[in-house]
Amino acid sequence: MGLIVQKFGGSSVANTQKLELVTEHIIYEVEKGNKVVVVVSAQGKTTDRLISEEEEITKTPLKREHDVLVSTGEQITIAKLSMLLNEKNYRAVSLTGWQIPIITNSEFSNSRIKYIHNETVEEYLNAGNIVIVAGFQGVDENGNITTFGRGGSDTTAVALAASLKAERCDIYTDVDGVFTTDPRITDKAKKIKTISYEEMLELSSMGAKVLHNRCVEIGKKYNVPIYVKSTFEKISDGTLITNSGNLEDLVINGVTKDDYISRITIVGIENKIGRSYELFKLLAKHNINVDVIVQSFGEHIIKDIAFTVKMNDLDKTLKILDENKEMLNAKEILHCENLSKVSIIGVGIANKPGVAADMFEALYENNINMHMITTSEIKITVLVNSNEADIAVKAIHQKFFDN
Repeated sequence: MGLIVQKFGGSSVANTQKLELVTEHIIYEVEKGNKVVVVVSAQGKTTDRLISEEEEITKTPLKREHDVLVSTGEQITIAKLSMLLNEKNYRAVSLTGWQIPIITNSEFSNSRIKYIHNETVEEYLNAGNIVIVAGFQGVDENGNITTFGRGGSDTTAVALAASLKAERCDIYTDVDGVFTTDPRITDKAKKIKTISYEEMLELSSMGAKVLHNRCVEIGKKYNVPIYVKSTFEKISDGTLITNSGNLEDLVINGVTKDDYISRITIVGIENKIGRSYELFKLLAKHNINVDVIVQSFGEHIIKDIAFTVKMNDLDKTLKILDENKEMLNAKEILHCENLSKVSIIGVGIANKPGVAADMFEALYENNINMHMITTSEIKITVLVNSNEADIAVKAIHQKFFDN
């Protein structure tokens, strides 16, 4: 008898008919003799509806109250699923994040798990219950409800699997695994059988919507095998995320895009030790998440630094920079909106000559201009105009996977 954690996303639990499919996956594991913990998201567009109702009251809610509101969506799902299982004569009990409790820091709407108390979950499991947990939420040490951000139910599931020392964590979604790119962009997308934590983390961070990147970090740290499977397939092999990486010897494992990106360029910063530190410390102080960074080099007295932020952080970032322009001793602050990051990811990049050239050739053949380029051992990322991002992804995917 083992312990399995299952997670079902919003599209998987959207209505009672789909909840019936969810119970089949749960009962399958129970009948095999496993103890089962199930983590669920809010049903369908429930969270969007709650936010819309919130906006009817205020455009600037207190973050504490925002978290109290949006956390209720998952509470509805856990109650419904527990009722459905009990109606089928399988003992089930629902638990919110604060009932377990899952203890987090106090950063509302983007909180991180500090630790999980296992006792309540283990008591219910040992008494023969299926435990249904509300994803996406926890409680801080002052008793305030906190949430983890969009996709946070994945993090709840993998964190519980790590804390409870589960055999594995099965993430059920509306696609049968992780694909080489978004199947909605090209029907040539291929399912990946096995992928490493490092590659999946890059895919998630660079725009792949399959998994919350924080859950992959936890899986890697605690070596939790994660399967991505389809709710709508009775038997789904899906994709295994583990330490071993891809067994198919591919040069790259995926092509991703991340939309709603803006680029900011600080022109004419004095080429002096500590200037970059002052800039990024300033942004970090205001919780601005910076991604791609490019700096001009050479023996010049001045230099330029360009970096990307999400579009929803652009106005705030520009205001902070403008207020501190004199301190930074910058000549000019420029920005460009409506960009997308397009990335290729794979452990084969570092050891295979010509990968960057192939990627850039695909863009050149489609007359797509690159605004920035950044690389690592397993990733190459370029910045392109948002209206060309899908074309870029399709062209790059064809270059690597259709030949």
